[in-house]
Amino acid sequence: MFWLIVSTIFAACMAVTMIFIRLKAAQKPASVKKIILPPLFMSTGAFMFLFPPFQLKGIEVIEALGIGMVFSIFLIRTSKFEIRNKDIYLIPSKSFVFILFGLLIIRIVIKLIIGSTISLGETSGMFFLLGFGMIFTWRMAMLYKFYKLKKKVSAYSI
Repeated sequence: MFWLIVSTIFAACMAVTMIFIRLKAAQKPASVKKIILPPLFMSTGAFMFLFPPFQLKGIEVIEALGIGMVFSIFLIRTSKFEIRNKDIYLIPSKSFVFILFGLLIIRIVIKLIIGSTISLGETSGMFFLLGFGMIFTWRMAMLYKFYKLKKKVSAYSI
């Protein structure tokens, strides 16, 4: 129970941090680097799977990545860009805060359900993959939208 409380508090702090980062990022033009770096940095966490307590069965990997991809739909639908002075900006969504905390609550409920049937290491691995699947899918969709707008900007400046 202690680890559930600690990990929940940590996840809530990360969610609040993400909200502030996203609001601050909206003040500066978006770039390919800003879009692809977060999942790249997060991918280093996959080293946990080198250690037996964190290793998952194939079905667990598929489940975790699949749920993460489904969760990313909410983030993809609320991530919009706009062109300002030949630069592309991410528009902060008013629903982003609610979506982030909603996803956090859903993740806590899932953690409570599966945490009693699988080990802490496996739960950690599954939630890492869930988060990675969500962030990677969301960021790739953002990159696609960004490139579409970049083509428009290039067409206007010719």
